[in-house]
Amino acid sequence: MSDVRKTSGVTYQRAADGYFEKRSLKRTAGVWGLWGLAVAAVISGDFSGWNFGIDFAGFGGMVIAFAILVVMYYGLIFSIGEMAAAMPHTGGAYSFARSAMGPWGGLVTGLAETIEYVATTAVIVYFSAQYADGITSELLGISLQGNMWIWWIVLYAVFIGLNSAGAHISFRFAIIVSIISIGILVVFSVMAAVSGLFSVDRLFDIAPDAGQSTFLPHGVFPILFALPFAMWFFLGIEELPLAAEESHNPSRDIPRAGLWARATLIATGLLVLVLNTGILGAEATGTSLEPLLDGFRAIVGDQLAAVLALFALIGLLASLQGIMFAYGRNMYSLSRAGYYPKFFSLTGKRQTPWVALIVGAVIGFLALLALDILSIVNEGVGAVAGAIILNIAVWGAVVAYFLQMVSFVILRRKYPNVDRPYRSPWGVPGAITAAAISFLIFLGFLFNATFQPAIIAIVIVYALILAGFALWGRHRLVLSPEEEYALSDGVHRDPQVEGYDAMERDSV
Repeated sequence: MSDVRKTSGVTYQRAADGYFEKRSLKRTAGVWGLWGLAVAAVISGDFSGWNFGIDFAGFGGMVIAFAILVVMYYGLIFSIGEMAAAMPHTGGAYSFARSAMGPWGGLVTGLAETIEYVATTAVIVYFSAQYADGITSELLGISLQGNMWIWWIVLYAVFIGLNSAGAHISFRFAIIVSIISIGILVVFSVMAAVSGLFSVDRLFDIAPDAGQSTFLPHGVFPILFALPFAMWFFLGIEELPLAAEESHNPSRDIPRAGLWARATLIATGLLVLVLNTGILGAEATGTSLEPLLDGFRAIVGDQLAAVLALFALIGLLASLQGIMFAYGRNMYSLSRAGYYPKFFSLTGKRQTPWVALIVGAVIGFLALLALDILSIVNEGVGAVAGAIILNIAVWGAVVAYFLQMVSFVILRRKYPNVDRPYRSPWGVPGAITAAAISFLIFLGFLFNATFQPAIIAIVIVYALILAGFALWGRHRLVLSPEEEYALSDGVHRDPQVEGYDAMERDSV
């Protein structure tokens, strides 16, 4: 390839013949396929993970955290809906930041989203393995405790296969498992409501610290620590722009799917937060590795609960599929442009980024192994290990959220006349509100000593990636659709309409 352009301290090379053909995606999703993808990506948050926030802030603090995040996610989804409609290509957060803040801003934001989705997938594998092992232990007397890595390999392998089989299969699977997962949560909610076990007193059974109330047993400040866990009710819904090149009408369907998915997740999150906690009690809920399964056990006993857990596991597997889709497309888009090694973006006959899917799985698996070793060396910290990797995911998310909202504000001013088929009803104030809340959550990480080692690890990852880009990668970029949009000031919008080499043709 020969150099075609130098700008902003980077060099773009002409794509070799067949480069984009080997990295092609296929339009297969309508609005309900996108709704299914968004709900599937998030729904596991109703099954595990969110509950650790109660341990920090009590039930009252968790309710306040939930309300704050509803506001944040409205501002966020409205804003990224506008940007995705204007930029209907796969890059998502990386693409928005690339147009607003240049190549370095695009890489920093895209890497945060990579960390978010790869870590989130690992979290879901972790909790899915806990559920699966609980089921086999109760029903078959077989447990892999002490060898959970076997479950992790099985889960990663199965869902790499599913996501590599074709986008149409992924979207169809997402719709089906989303509906099943919602059905499971509704069944649990009905059982909890009629069981006679629900008690308002159980919501506030954490003994308050001196001078505090049962509503906020540890005071107001720990709400800051509960926010990352409350995010688990919604984290992943923002992946919708990553499906832009596989959506029939992304400018219309991505904002619409985001609206319906958001409403769905608020409803299911409230049901679980109130009813699951009211069955188990706040103290027990705050430390459970499998709160929904524990809720079923409290209602129907261990044996029948294990059967019901087979269905509950579907919710976790739904998110495993959805978030794996997200990291695959995120890594694909950054690789296609040259920020990551270019072979990551190869798609093959089924037009799915199978290489990126495998690479992300290997990284996630190694992270889980590291945490498993931590659990062995420090006996009894299994729940803490799960919480740490959950917070790695949330840390990546809030950085990506903040930078996307900054990008939204910049793009409104930088490209005031660019085509925006959808406009956020909350506009710039909504983006600023979402940015402020995401920054608040980020501060929670800095003040919480438990998760500072995770932040140090992430900083090291950033240092290595940015150094590699500065020394090598920035001289080998490709005019992918995300880069073309930025360099053409929004003229080249849709690669599947204009072609993937529009700017290269213009330069001939």
